[in-house]
Amino acid sequence: MKIKKPKIVIIGAGFGGIAMAKYFKNKPVEVLLIDQNNFHNFQPLMYQIATGGLEPYSIAYPVRRIFRNYHNLRFRIAKVSSVAISEKKIASSIGEIAYDYLIIATGAQNNFFNFEPIKDKLLTLKSIPDALDIRSFLFQNLEKALSNETQDLPEVLNIAIVGGGPAGIELAGALAEMKRYVIPKDFPELDTSKMNINLYEAGGELLGAMSEESSKKSYEYLKDLGVNIFLNTRVNGYDGSKLLLPNDVSFSTDTVIWTAGVKGAPIEGLPSTSMIGGNRISVNEFNQVLDAKDVYAIGDVAAFVTAENPMGLPMLAPVAQQQGKHLAKNIIVGIKGKSFKPFTYKDKGTMATIGRRKAVVDLPNWKFQGTFAWLVWMFIHIMSLVGFRNKLVAFIGWMMSYFTYDKPLGLIIRRFKR
Repeated sequence: MKIKKPKIVIIGAGFGGIAMAKYFKNKPVEVLLIDQNNFHNFQPLMYQIATGGLEPYSIAYPVRRIFRNYHNLRFRIAKVSSVAISEKKIASSIGEIAYDYLIIATGAQNNFFNFEPIKDKLLTLKSIPDALDIRSFLFQNLEKALSNETQDLPEVLNIAIVGGGPAGIELAGALAEMKRYVIPKDFPELDTSKMNINLYEAGGELLGAMSEESSKKSYEYLKDLGVNIFLNTRVNGYDGSKLLLPNDVSFSTDTVIWTAGVKGAPIEGLPSTSMIGGNRISVNEFNQVLDAKDVYAIGDVAAFVTAENPMGLPMLAPVAQQQGKHLAKNIIVGIKGKSFKPFTYKDKGTMATIGRRKAVVDLPNWKFQGTFAWLVWMFIHIMSLVGFRNKLVAFIGWMMSYFTYDKPLGLIIRRFKR
């Protein structure tokens, strides 16, 4: 008689979902992994796609190829809309799916705050299509600036980035280098002095979640690259051509890139008691969703609130990966009738890069900046990519950029129009 194996459904093929699914290889469970896309992408390098430093295939990898030899795992492309906890079923675009254990690893989505009504006028950097839209729009505007299509050069050339976290400063640095080293070669007729790259941060420092040294150095590096930085500046609105700022000041631009924050992306049907601020799902030390039997959450969408972390753990890839692997181990020991072990996050540090040769790194017991930090950043990110080909392509691309400052930019494969 064939023994029925527990069915584990994982929603989301991000860092946490992939790490968890990998652990279940050859374990006595049946795994169904669900995602809206058929690829896993490396979110921290999205800005490289937007600025032409890398192509999409360099940071994305087919999910099915990751799990080629996993005989107890199936993968489906689907959108999950809700969960019925009492029935232990989820509703999806491919029908109802039953589960024994449900893991929500749906990640985060853009948080537009009071800009929600005008979000369609903003460019975002949360997915590969977003990054390609930014790339196309930037080069459409450069071509437009050389044509007779517009007399509004400031509006067409200027770029505003809202948000001074890692995504904002990395994108600003890459765009500043593009303006300084690449555009003059590809667009020699264009007066780049009329192109302004403005970075707006509502707080008093860049990289607020990192150390003071990293904040100060990132500010210094960006200023050296010609980025205009506005701290303690809350953006009030945007009408499609002017960014509205305090004291009746405005900035003419039709390129506003929103990197000002994210919020959780949960599914419907969870108890209201399990939801907390930031649209995140409240979990305990075992990543169990509060008041939801056999339902777990990991990664950006989950928040384990403690005295040390009143807002939950940071929304970082290492958190999701560690939670995914730990929860997978717990489920296996739980099936054997043993007790779960509580999760403890091992902080391995954070880092951000600002253009070529410059980065800031905060390790638990060591903080450093500059070229060596950039080499460390490059090594960590290359090794984190899925697939040998992706690692090789990224390494060659970065080495070419390192020595030549030249990026194969400018392909407008599909025109972007808001």
